[in-house]
Amino acid sequence: MAETKNGRGIPAKVPAVAHPLAEDPKEIASNINYHAQFTPHFSPFKFQPEQAYYATAESVRDRLIQQWNDTYRHFHKVDPKQTYYLSMEFLQGRALTNAIGNLKIQDAYAEALNKLGHQLEEITEQEKDAALGNGGLGRLASCFLDSMATLSLPAWGYGLRYKYGLFKQRITKDGQEEIAEDWLEKFSPWEVVRHDIVYPVRFFGSVEVNPNGSRNWVGGEVVQALAYDVPIPGYKTKNTISLRLWEAKASAEDFDLFQFNDSQYESAAELHSRAQQICAVLYPGDAKENGKLLRLKQQFFLCSASLQDIIFRFKERRPGKGSWQWSEFPSKVAVQLNDTHPTLAIPELMRLLLDGEGLGWDEAWDVTTRTIAYTNHTVLPEALEKWSQVVMWKLLPRHMEIIEEIDKRFIAVIHKARPDLESKLPSMRILDNNPQKPVVRMANLCVVSAHTVNGVAQLHSDILKSELFADYVSVWPTKFQNKTNGITPRRWLRFCSPELSSIITKSLQTEEWITNLDLLVGLRKFADNVDFQAEWASAKMANKLRLAEYIERATGVSIDPNTLFDIQVKRIHEYKRQLLNILGAIYRYKKLKEMSPEERKKTTSRTIMIGGKAFATYTNAKRIVKLVNDVGAVVNNDPEVNSYLKVVFVPNYNVSVAEMLIPGSELSQHISTAGMEASGTSNMKFALNGCLIIGTLDGANVEIREEIGEENFFLFGATADEVPRLRKERENGLFKPDPRFEEAKQFIRSGAFGSYDYNPLLDSLEGNSGYGRGDYFLVGQDFPSYMDAQERVDEAYKDRKRWLKMSILSTAGSGKFSSDRTIAQYAKEIWNIAECRVP
Repeated sequence: MAETKNGRGIPAKVPAVAHPLAEDPKEIASNINYHAQFTPHFSPFKFQPEQAYYATAESVRDRLIQQWNDTYRHFHKVDPKQTYYLSMEFLQGRALTNAIGNLKIQDAYAEALNKLGHQLEEITEQEKDAALGNGGLGRLASCFLDSMATLSLPAWGYGLRYKYGLFKQRITKDGQEEIAEDWLEKFSPWEVVRHDIVYPVRFFGSVEVNPNGSRNWVGGEVVQALAYDVPIPGYKTKNTISLRLWEAKASAEDFDLFQFNDSQYESAAELHSRAQQICAVLYPGDAKENGKLLRLKQQFFLCSASLQDIIFRFKERRPGKGSWQWSEFPSKVAVQLNDTHPTLAIPELMRLLLDGEGLGWDEAWDVTTRTIAYTNHTVLPEALEKWSQVVMWKLLPRHMEIIEEIDKRFIAVIHKARPDLESKLPSMRILDNNPQKPVVRMANLCVVSAHTVNGVAQLHSDILKSELFADYVSVWPTKFQNKTNGITPRRWLRFCSPELSSIITKSLQTEEWITNLDLLVGLRKFADNVDFQAEWASAKMANKLRLAEYIERATGVSIDPNTLFDIQVKRIHEYKRQLLNILGAIYRYKKLKEMSPEERKKTTSRTIMIGGKAFATYTNAKRIVKLVNDVGAVVNNDPEVNSYLKVVFVPNYNVSVAEMLIPGSELSQHISTAGMEASGTSNMKFALNGCLIIGTLDGANVEIREEIGEENFFLFGATADEVPRLRKERENGLFKPDPRFEEAKQFIRSGAFGSYDYNPLLDSLEGNSGYGRGDYFLVGQDFPSYMDAQERVDEAYKDRKRWLKMSILSTAGSGKFSSDRTIAQYAKEIWNIAECRVP
């Protein structure tokens, strides 16, 4: 007899009863049904996958809220020193799989959903990625939160709640099109709005001097920062920490009813409209002054709201009114600036202490410099933020006074202590007073004010010390550290590659590797074992089949899982050299066309996948996206060649797409010009998943190669210390291009891939100097050694045993790259915080 269902398509035998902390599948099913019925977001009688997803998420959230409350209470009672991680981006990815995985209730939820007539896999697919970040910087911040929670550290993240994210990428015949992200179109079940946590944030206005000489920032416009908490559960711990996101709002009294009734609708709600702009979009275009003002508003909004909240919590944890000593603040609070975007935390903390709390300059400066630390993420000059002094004086007049004073005092320190550095002061000081374009150098402000400055891979930190910040190192030799980035093994292996994970657990006879990744070294002894290799190959094949299915769904291109899956996914940028990759693919295609059918059969068949977003105003990056798509359209439809080569552009790359691509990849390309990629973290994710790397000696590639063994890494290209000389030689007309490189460019110019004019893109590779010319990123220089390395890849792939051994050794050598290791180092060596585990 057919099972009777209630009106909403849920089996009638599952009662709608609240069981917020359930672990038994029957009770979980009841709790999900309870939410479907009593926390409704849809009309009744519907329990399709979408409704089931929201009800399931709310059921999991019950547990997270309980753990969050317990954690908050515990931190409040113990009052440990706590870290606050300020970042403009957090690239969280989907939360459902991660939450039930970290809480170890995956199987129970799968069974509960079966009772309700749904599959867990289908339900998790309903979730949209939170659009709160763009690339590696944001994903790193999210891995760090996972590790902070897992290590039971007292730490929180602070960010902004972007409604439309960066953008959703759509590929058309014209290339990339940007449309607004719709992750909040309905709502996010993971966030908890805190209506009682609201802080005022001021912009513009003027500085008032009081009779006693103290100063106040007054006037201008004031918006409200409202807190939303996203709970972050740790793995196998009760600790659940917070990612607190701020939303900008105006209040009812800012709505001018008189103007509205006089039909002046826009001006009646002007402040509401301006407040909404602040958290609308990540990195809004800043070509015009309004765009620059908006970006600066975003940065200040994050810093001001977060610091007001941090100070409130510091006071809340001290019993009795006014019983706190400000000198204690740095022993209770650590603030980490993730890149230069939150630099305004420095003058804002000074302002809150000077003007709000009445401290003198020396005391406020002592507190600020002992509280704040700075992570540098780039040596690219255009990414080191410099803000126009004119714009800053307009938006933040009090902060500019404070920055001027910091600058003045820094100059005085150098004059007194290091007169030998006076000639370097123009580049070391914070204010660049060039009359044509006076700016504030944010990185300099961070280095002068922070107690610790760190790079994110050994090579990058060495470059910071020897080049970018060399003069500061001679003043403060102990201020600079390295903290090589890491990734969370939960999301990036345990949950995204279940087959590989279970082989690892079975072979190591423990699950401990999930929180102690160094144990992976135990796989080395199985690298030559034929049976183990066979299991490894079948796990990799399961991932390749899943990926092939996904690619067909997303692009309509069918790919053969028996070909070598070769993947490059990251932001599209000239220094990351997706252009080198596609030029190599074009040369490969041309050679395949020239071969006889017999010769083709001897080649290694490949599927090359490239994905990533190009910034909306970055023309050359968008041309690269178009070129990849145009090449794919020709190659994939060429019956002579398409069983030996396919080229696929994977649209709208995000965390969930990465969780599909990375486990299914066999070769990944990390081919930036040496010295330009600070670290990279996708290289770590690929290596951890047994994927081999073709790459330059750049960023964390250097350390990955050391850990997994250089014989398991396909190395090519100039080294970082050779790059300046090679650029000089190019300027002097000494560069001789490889004929293969010329052939590939000529093939594009011949119109083989359509009528689009690629000359402006190819011109960047021509000439010896000049703006946008002279091949600054050394694509032509590295092309021959890149092609030679690709030939080594083809040869290695033909030897299955050798390839599988290399793949196993890649995973076995990836232990160092756990974000648990990175965060433990930050905690001990920068923040001075300790575990605070909920009992």
